[in-house]
Amino acid sequence: MLRIVFLGSKPIGATCFQVLMDYHLQGKLQVVAARTQQRKEFNQDETVEKIALQHQIPLLDDLDKIPACDIIISVQHHEILKQRHIDQAAQIAINLHLAPLPEYRGCNQFSFAIMNEEIEFGVSIHQIDTQIDHGALLYEDRFPIPKDIWVADLYQIATQKGYELFEKVVAKMIRKKWKPKAINTKKRSTQIYYRKDIEKIKRLDLEDSLELMERKLRATSMPGFEPPYIIINNKKIPLPKI
Repeated sequence: MLRIVFLGSKPIGATCFQVLMDYHLQGKLQVVAARTQQRKEFNQDETVEKIALQHQIPLLDDLDKIPACDIIISVQHHEILKQRHIDQAAQIAINLHLAPLPEYRGCNQFSFAIMNEEIEFGVSIHQIDTQIDHGALLYEDRFPIPKDIWVADLYQIATQKGYELFEKVVAKMIRKKWKPKAINTKKRSTQIYYRKDIEKIKRLDLEDSLELMERKLRATSMPGFEPPYIIINNKKIPLPKI
């Protein structure tokens, strides 16, 4: 029976954990979860911790307490694993990343895809190493981006696609048909976006073209987060979604 350690947060973390719990309750795998930071911006009802407590699943308070297992699965976990953590998985440690790799490593990938006027996006499952979204790409699902999309809508699409990809991969694990092969990504860029980078595109400038202003609005107007803004007389004026 597979022994899985799950590291996850945000709504997608909870929904993916529920997939594992369904198999756990059927006696098809054993699962342990880690406590993670819950982002107040998402205001979610179900969390990994809440689901685990409901079913008396052990909760880890520290990554150094990860037990020996077969597979470590990360979904929107906020910490970078060290090699000693990864080594606890006898088979592999994997991460569900809600963006195509390696083009969009890091944070706020939805916003930058809109700013970069991408016509395609995607979700990825990759092997975890000690760098940010860096390990071998194992599975992916790419899809077209609707024209003039807003960041919240792209987030919702990617979240659904990510859940569907995760569900398929876990089903393969259970059926012992899980044979991931690294996808060749040598010809793609390896840009990393950090959390602080979003501030560079939230400010609208009067010298921006109307098209650029509109694109910045679509890229950064995310419910629950600080909105885009403009500076007038040294005062920050938040801008509503239009």
